Amino acid sequence: MKENELVQRLVWAALLAGFGAIATAITARAATMAFRQIFDGEDPPE
Repeated sequence: MKENELVQRLVWAALLAGFGAIATAITARAATMAFRQIFDGEDPPE
């Protein structure tokens, strides 16, 4: 494997991990907001 290909694969893996983490945080925040709307301000279970 060429060095350039290795760098590209590492960058791709880092981007996937980063975007995955951001998506998870946004999803959790949205679910928390929806839960609070449905259950009159109660915090969701842990």
